[in-house]
Amino acid sequence: MDKFLRAAIDEARQGMAEGGIPIGSVLVIDGEIVGRGHNRRVQQGSAVLHAEMDCLEQAGRLTAADYRRATLYSTLSPCDMCSGAVLLYGIPRVVVGENSTFQGPEGYVRSRGVEVVVVDDAECRELMAQFIAANHALWNEDIGE
Repeated sequence: MDKFLRAAIDEARQGMAEGGIPIGSVLVIDGEIVGRGHNRRVQQGSAVLHAEMDCLEQAGRLTAADYRRATLYSTLSPCDMCSGAVLLYGIPRVVVGENSTFQGPEGYVRSRGVEVVVVDDAECRELMAQFIAANHALWNEDIGE
């Protein structure tokens, strides 16, 4: 398995251990992780701290040139909000652990020139399937349903 996807899964597991939603993300520039995050909506009482948003926040301020060399890894297909951040900052590549339990606007993101790679990782699928089965109401809240 890709070490960066493994790091995102580790973030997802950390979020689950904290009582949150098991989605993790890392931002990679020039082969180095510059930001890590996991969904902290429950832990922080936040409306916006999805894994990708937390990851970007933890990476801190970066230049446009930095973002143009970046790859965002996420254990789950990014939602509209997180995909919007990818487009806003010009991140050219997103690696998705799985998109069977939830699929964000991947086609739109691709149409805007972003390379979206879906790995379809079994561990990512299992984490989300177990969480959704046990926490259906919380999951619906997270995706705005």
